[in-house]
Amino acid sequence: MEYNLADLYEAIADAVPDNVALASGAVHHSYAELDKRANRLAHYFAARGIGPGDHVGLHLFNGHEFVEAILALFKIRAVGINMNYRFVGPEVRYMIENADLVGVMTQRRFLPVINEAMEGREPLRSLIVIEDGADATTDHESIEYEAALAQGSEERDFGPRSGKDLYIIYTGGTTGMPKGVMWRHEDLFFTGLQGGSPGGEPVESPEQLIEQAKEGWYT
Repeated sequence: MEYNLADLYEAIADAVPDNVALASGAVHHSYAELDKRANRLAHYFAARGIGPGDHVGLHLFNGHEFVEAILALFKIRAVGINMNYRFVGPEVRYMIENADLVGVMTQRRFLPVINEAMEGREPLRSLIVIEDGADATTDHESIEYEAALAQGSEERDFGPRSGKDLYIIYTGGTTGMPKGVMWRHEDLFFTGLQGGSPGGEPVESPEQLIEQAKEGWYT
């Protein structure tokens, strides 16, 4: 097994399926539940023609949907692109163009910004809308988040992945326009995720990571 973040997550989900993986407000998902939801979303993305190397913008608040989307995109070797939800139309348009986005996930309240950013542009392959109580609309083809999940399979039947698969993090753009910083999964694991051992020595193998999960490290 390589240090691919989707591979590592799936291995942990198999080892400790009932442990809590995600807590966001009132939402709590076990590793198995999060895995199945991400599988569904991954299959939905794939059905929309999104696959290895494609970029999808995540223009939304921090929440369980963000985590599910990142994991889903990792599973199909696509790339989730973080987008500041405070961006206005021209800034979102810049992100769509600069990051070569083929899809966007957003909150319903942000649809007016998406509409402005998309004016005169070719349609996205996927526009997923998270319900948040707002009543904004769009003329672009879109689907509500839970409806998108309902269209996908829970099966984990994806192709092989690599520790060299990429994740891209966009900078804040405080002294200029945001720029994408490319990270390999393996590099992100050993830096941002501290090698699976926060505050300690990084793991020496993916198998050690799984053993630590069984010992209760990641609950």
